[in-house]
Amino acid sequence: MPNYHKLEAKAVQELKDIANKIRIHSIISTQAANSGHPTSCSSIGEILSVLFFHTMRYKVSAPRDPSSDRFVLSKGHAAPALYAAWAEAGLFSISDLQNLRKFKSDLEGHPTPRLNFIDVGTGSLGQGLAIAGGMAYVGKYFDKASYRVYCLIGDGESAEGSIWESVHFASYYKLDNLCIIIDVNRLGQSQETSIGHDVESYRKKMEAFGTEAIIVDGHDVEELVKAFHSASATKGKPTAIIAKTLKGKNFPKIENLENWHGKPLGVESDVVVNHLKGLLQNPGPLQVHPQKPLKEDAPTVDITNIRLSSPPNYKLGDQIATRVAYGTALVKIAQNNPRVIALDGDMKNSTFSEKLLQYDPSRYIECFIAEQNLVGTAIGAACRDRTVPFVSTFACFLTRAFDQIRMGAISQTNVNFVGSHCGVSIGEDGPSQMGLEDLAMFRAVNGSTIFYPADAVSTERAIELAANTKGITFTRTNRPTTPVIYANNHVFAVGKANVVLSSPKDQVVLIGAGVTLQESLSAAKELAQAGIGARVIDPFTVKPLDKETIIKNIKDVGGRAVVTEDHYYQGGLGEAVIAALAMEKDIIVKHLAVGELPRSGPPNALLQYYGISAKHISSAAQDILKL
Repeated sequence: MPNYHKLEAKAVQELKDIANKIRIHSIISTQAANSGHPTSCSSIGEILSVLFFHTMRYKVSAPRDPSSDRFVLSKGHAAPALYAAWAEAGLFSISDLQNLRKFKSDLEGHPTPRLNFIDVGTGSLGQGLAIAGGMAYVGKYFDKASYRVYCLIGDGESAEGSIWESVHFASYYKLDNLCIIIDVNRLGQSQETSIGHDVESYRKKMEAFGTEAIIVDGHDVEELVKAFHSASATKGKPTAIIAKTLKGKNFPKIENLENWHGKPLGVESDVVVNHLKGLLQNPGPLQVHPQKPLKEDAPTVDITNIRLSSPPNYKLGDQIATRVAYGTALVKIAQNNPRVIALDGDMKNSTFSEKLLQYDPSRYIECFIAEQNLVGTAIGAACRDRTVPFVSTFACFLTRAFDQIRMGAISQTNVNFVGSHCGVSIGEDGPSQMGLEDLAMFRAVNGSTIFYPADAVSTERAIELAANTKGITFTRTNRPTTPVIYANNHVFAVGKANVVLSSPKDQVVLIGAGVTLQESLSAAKELAQAGIGARVIDPFTVKPLDKETIIKNIKDVGGRAVVTEDHYYQGGLGEAVIAALAMEKDIIVKHLAVGELPRSGPPNALLQYYGISAKHISSAAQDILKL
């Protein structure tokens, strides 16, 4: 093996000592917390020891330095071991480990980026590898830097299909800067895993997916050192190190036994800790130095103040689908900033993310029909502020990756989602393709911002705003064309609604978004013919909702409003408006939405049949004016 130098016996022993110190810290901290996973920590002692004190290049003084190696602990329940490794490296005091799981302590039960050495939240299993793949993709193809990415997954979580989506992605894109470590400790939470200690089965699977697979004794320091060195020398494919380990390693009467998952050792803790201390040959300060020199070759990146390269350029009345305008806007902000990227799930010619592919193929990542990996990859790509990712697919298919999206919020990620083909207005494709739950899903995500543009002008501005908005954003785009209603120079803002039609004699407010805003404008014309003035409001953002504008205008017209949406009744625009009005007196709101499982059919026929067309809005307005 080129440039491989066998470790001296002293260095091997020191790494063994660090592994047992990690075990000791994990036991003591979980005992103090009276909860946690010390046995799951023990199986990865040597892996963390070799990674943090021999293999990885990083700065203790700057854990998120852009040039440093990345580490993702996908099996997040082993967090105490990771905290212990960083404490042993000198990032914070060993005594702080006693704050594990305490209220207001950032050393939480599973890792989150409240800690300056954690890039992403983990703990919902099967997700870390997609994130690591996103980091590695950015490192290889955008940063073109020498940092490497290491992802430690549990054997239990390898049953998740998302893991294999991610392995395929890493292999397809030849991410040779990614090293996957599988902790094959045999035991799951309630029983043995389906594969147990059959490491050969893991090897065959990993090789079949296109990785370089290496089987090691996960408690043999020298084997691990050699395997990580081999991984660094492997070109054209990721490496999977399959580490056979024992849950509860070096824990007398506990090692490799069931029924010890997720619980402190209790009365056994003192015996086990004393046994581990007896294994230490160097209980004092470390002699090995954790900070290997970095090659500081990650470029400086600025992802602030992203703007459209040119303003919207449409004529009032132009028929443009908002999904088409999304593609146009994506190219414009990409022209303004080289770190704007697009990811899609093989829907690019329907979502129109293909416009960025055509403009600059290097900034488009095809993730194929694997939405969980699609979302995880984007979260990884956004880490350490290296890119501004836009993820697009049909709105309904994002529901498949809701767990990844909610974990992205826990990770404080800045990922922008765009869901097209929403509602019954998509027409003949039928209910399996209709996003009718997406607003409810994204409204429930902590810290999310939801844009629902009504025309091409507002779509371009929504994408521009999304690129500069912290946290998760979701922009809902339509399949059918809709007329341009805004002037090209109209100013939009997050949380600011627009009154698009009004008069001093209005008697009712009509609120809609996207297709239903257009239907509301048509309804206002019908009502005008009946001598009824209708004020039309476009919320622009469903979250945050402009409560002040909505409440003021409804009160101005006498307390009557109709809100209409191409979404199920539950969780969408209507419920957002009704919640905003909850403490207001003398207001009556009629809510129109899709109330049953829809069928295929022409878009206009479906809008009519499910009661969200202009005709139904006009009728609802007249009904509530009689109350």
